[in-house]
Amino acid sequence: MPHLGLGELIVILLLAVLVFGATRLPQIGEGMGKAIKNFKRGLASNDDIEVSITKKPTGSDSNDAGGGRNPERKQPSG
Repeated sequence: MPHLGLGELIVILLLAVLVFGATRLPQIGEGMGKAIKNFKRGLASNDDIEVSITKKPTGSDSNDAGGGRNPERKQPSG
């Protein structure tokens, strides 16, 4: 991987200012710093995450797109 010199870093900084704007760059930097900090903290911790899936009763079948009617079932003619 080639090393970045001062000229390349200045060009990258100018492009970032043009794309994001001068007022938005500090917010982006702060967000990236927090993300990296949280990522490193997550790698360092040995906490096990317990994931459980629970299904809430909805009252109607979620596969039924007909609003409670089954389009394949024929309605009785009366």
